[in-house]
Amino acid sequence: MLTKIVVSIVQTCTRFAATTVLIALGLAVGAGFYTAQHFEINTDINKLISPDLDWRKRDIQFDQAFDQDSTIIAVVEGPTPELTASAAAALYQKLAGDKEHFQAVLPLGSGEFFEKNGFLFLPKEEVAGLTRQFESAAPLIEIMAGDPSIRGLTGALETVLAGVKRGQIKLDSAERPFNQISRTIEDVLKNGNATFSWRELVSDKPLTDSDKRNFIEFKPILDFNALEPGKAATDAIREAATQLNFQGQYGARVRLTGPVPIANEEFATVADGAVVNGVGTVLVVLVILWLALHSAKIISAVFANLFIGLSITTALGLMMVGSLNLLSIAFAVLFVGLGVDFGIQFSVRYRSERFKSNDLNTALASAAERSAVPLSLAAMATAAGFLCFLPTDYKGVSELGEIAGLGMLVAFLSSITVLPALLSLINPPGEDEPVGYAFLAPLDRFLEDHRVIIVGGTLLVAVAGLPLLYFLHFDFNPMHLRNPNVESISTFLDLRKDPNTGANAINVMTNSEADAKKIEEKLSKLPEVLRVVSLDSFVPEDQPEKLKLIAQGAKTLNPALNPESIDEPPSDAENVDALKGSAESLRRNAGDAKGPGAVAARRLADDLQKLADSNQATREKAQAIFVTPLKVVLDQLKSALQAKPVSLNNLPADLVNGWKTKDGLMRVEAEPRGDPNDNETLRKFAAAVLVAEPTAIGGPVSILKSGETIVRAFIHAGFWALVVISLLLWLTLRRISDVLMTLVPLLVAGAVTLEICVLIDLPLNFANIVALPLLLGVGVAFKIYYVTAWRSGRTNLLQSSLTRAIFFSALTTATAFGSLWLSSHPGTASMGKLLALSLVTTLAAVLLFQPALMGKPRDIGE
Repeated sequence: MLTKIVVSIVQTCTRFAATTVLIALGLAVGAGFYTAQHFEINTDINKLISPDLDWRKRDIQFDQAFDQDSTIIAVVEGPTPELTASAAAALYQKLAGDKEHFQAVLPLGSGEFFEKNGFLFLPKEEVAGLTRQFESAAPLIEIMAGDPSIRGLTGALETVLAGVKRGQIKLDSAERPFNQISRTIEDVLKNGNATFSWRELVSDKPLTDSDKRNFIEFKPILDFNALEPGKAATDAIREAATQLNFQGQYGARVRLTGPVPIANEEFATVADGAVVNGVGTVLVVLVILWLALHSAKIISAVFANLFIGLSITTALGLMMVGSLNLLSIAFAVLFVGLGVDFGIQFSVRYRSERFKSNDLNTALASAAERSAVPLSLAAMATAAGFLCFLPTDYKGVSELGEIAGLGMLVAFLSSITVLPALLSLINPPGEDEPVGYAFLAPLDRFLEDHRVIIVGGTLLVAVAGLPLLYFLHFDFNPMHLRNPNVESISTFLDLRKDPNTGANAINVMTNSEADAKKIEEKLSKLPEVLRVVSLDSFVPEDQPEKLKLIAQGAKTLNPALNPESIDEPPSDAENVDALKGSAESLRRNAGDAKGPGAVAARRLADDLQKLADSNQATREKAQAIFVTPLKVVLDQLKSALQAKPVSLNNLPADLVNGWKTKDGLMRVEAEPRGDPNDNETLRKFAAAVLVAEPTAIGGPVSILKSGETIVRAFIHAGFWALVVISLLLWLTLRRISDVLMTLVPLLVAGAVTLEICVLIDLPLNFANIVALPLLLGVGVAFKIYYVTAWRSGRTNLLQSSLTRAIFFSALTTATAFGSLWLSSHPGTASMGKLLALSLVTTLAAVLLFQPALMGKPRDIGE
C-alpha cells in the first residue's frame, strides 16, 4: 500500500512537473517572505528551559519584580580609585538625562548616600582608628587644601620632615609613601605621564581591583524590532565614554555586561562568520554532490529541492515557536543533513534505475518503487524520534524537535514530489555504467566470512567501555557556552571572581520582614555561604557610637578641609624653589643613615631635584597628577563627615527598589564561599541553600535545576523515542529480529559515542546534547535503508548504490556539522564537534557492523 501511494505521487508529479515546481516555488517564495518579516532569535540561554517549572516561575517572578532581565551594567575601571570615581561621575552626569535611550540611570554602590554614610558601614574599631588619625592629619590637609599646588604639597612634606626631626615620626615609617611619590615623579620624568592615588598612599594594604572599579546600572529602552534590541543603548554608552575622552582624561575604560549586552553579543557571536561558513558549506556540499551524482542537472534538482524544503520549514517553524533559540536554530543543519540524505537516496536510486532503463519516466517510477518503503520509514522514524522531545521541559530541544520533526516530513514530501518533477523537467542524460562500489567486494566478503568476530568484538568493546560512562561529565554552567572573549562575558567572568559583586548570588524572596530576618540568620550559618545581604544590611550597626566618633572627627578636620582662603596659585619659579627646598630637607633628614626610610628619602630628594631641573610643562603635568586626585579625596572626605542616622525609612528610593518592591516583596541574597568558577563549588552552594530554603532562586540554583531538568528530559524523550521507533519498525517490518537489527547498531553507536566523549574529555552541555536526538534520527534512517534492502534479498550491500548514497549523504551531513564546529560561539562549536563524532560512529556502525550483524539475506518468502 505504501509503495503504491509513493509511486502514484511520483508519477502524478512527473506528469504535471511544471505545475508541481511552480506551486513549490510559490510556496518557497511566500515562506521566504514570511521568514524575512518574522525572523527572530532569542539568545537567552536561561530561556531554554520551560517557564512552567516551579523554579523557573520563581526565576521569572524575581526578574520581573526586580527588573533584572533588561539591564546594562557599565563597569568603569581606572588606574586609581580617584580617577575611576571621576570617570564614573562624568559618565553618569552625561547620560542621566538621556531619555531617548534609557528609562533610568543609577550609580551602584556610590552616589550621595554612600559618599555621606560610607564611614557608618565600617567596623566601629576602624572608624575609631580613622578619626584618631584626623588630629595628626589636619595640619597636612589644611596646607594642601589651602594651597593645592606643588608648593602646597612640598609644604606638607616639610611638615612631615619637621615631625621626623622632632622625633614624633620615625623616618622608616615614611619609606612606603616616599617610594610611592618617587615612582610617580620618575614615571612623569621618563614617560611624560603617570597616576597617583592618595587613597593608596594612606592605605596599609594594597588596593584591589574592586577598589578601582565603579558600577552604573542602565535601564535601556529596547527596540524589539531589531535583532539586537539593546544595541542603540550600548552604543550610546560607548559613544559617551568616547566623547568624555575616558582614556585620555582619566586613563579609564568602560566595559558593559548584564543581560542586554550579553544577549546582543551572543547574537553577534552566533552571526559572526555565519555567511562565510554558509557559503563554504554550500560549496563543499556541491563538490560532494558532484562526486555522488556526477550530473550538474541532478545536483541542481537536489539543491533546488533542498532550499525549497528549507524555506518552507523555516517559515512553519517560526509560525509554531515565534522565535528560534540557540538550539532550535540548529534545525537548518539537521534539515540540510537529512534533507540531502533523502534527495541523494532518491537520486542515486534513480541513477541506478536509469542505467537499467534509459527511459526517464520509467526510471523515476522504478526509483519510487524501490525507495518508497525505506524513505518513508526513515522519514517517519526520524520525525518520531525528534517529536518525542516535544513534551519535555527542556524547551530548547523541545522546540528543535518540533521544527526538525516537521522538517523531516517536509523533506520527505519534497523528495517524492518536487525532486521527481525537477528531474522530469531537466531530463538528465542516461547512465553509462552501474552506480555502486565494485571495489568494496573484498570488504563485503570479509564482513560475511568473519561475522562472529566482528559482531562479537564490536559488542565486547562497546560493553567493556560502559564503565567509562560513570565519568561522563555534564557541564551545566551556561557561561561555558558563551564566548569568553567578547566584552560582556569577559567582564562578567572578571566580576565573578569578586564576591562583593554578587555575580553568583542566590536569592530568596519573601513578603515578610520577620521572615527575611529569619532567612538571613539561617543562611548565614551555612558553611557554603560567604555572606548574606538584605535591605537591613544597608542600615549600619552601632550608629550612635560611630556618629559620635565621626562628629568628633569633623570638629577636628572641617576647619582644615574648608580653609578661610585659598592661596593664589604659585608661579613656576616658586614651585621650583619649593622642590629644591624639600629636596635639601630630605637629604638633611636622611644624612648618611642606611635604613629604608633614609634610602627612600634620598631617592625622593633626587627625584624632586630632577623635577625642579626639568621644564615648566613637566612640572605642571606632575602637579596635575598629584593635585587632581587630591581634590577628589578631599571632596569625598568632606562628604563622609556629613553622616546622618540611617534607617529603613530614609534609605534612597533607588536602593530600596533593588531589594524591596512596592507591593512588599523582599529579597535576601546569599553569596558563595570558595572558587566561584568551579561548578562543583556552585553545585554544593546551591544544594546547601536549597535544603535550608527550598524556594531559593538564582544562577547556581538554575545551574543545578537545569541539569536535573535536562537529564530527565533526555531520559524520558530517549525512552519514548525508542519505544515509538521500535513500534513503527515492527508495524512495517513485522519481525522482532529485524527491528533489533535496526536498533542494536544504533545503541552501539550511541554507547561508543559517549565513551569516546569521556576519552577525549568532551563534556555534554546544554547545546551539544542535541547530538543525541540527531544520532537517533540519522542512525535510524541509515540503518533502515540497509535492513529493507537486506529483507528484499539483496546481497553485497557495500558494493551497491545504497552504500554510495549513504556514504555521500553522511559526507554532506558532516560538512554541515563541520560548519558548526568552526563557529566562534563555544556552544555552537561544541554542538558541531559532538555531532561530527556521533556521525562517524553511526556511519561505522552502518557500513561495518550492520552488514556483519545481518549476514546473508534470508529467503524472501520466509
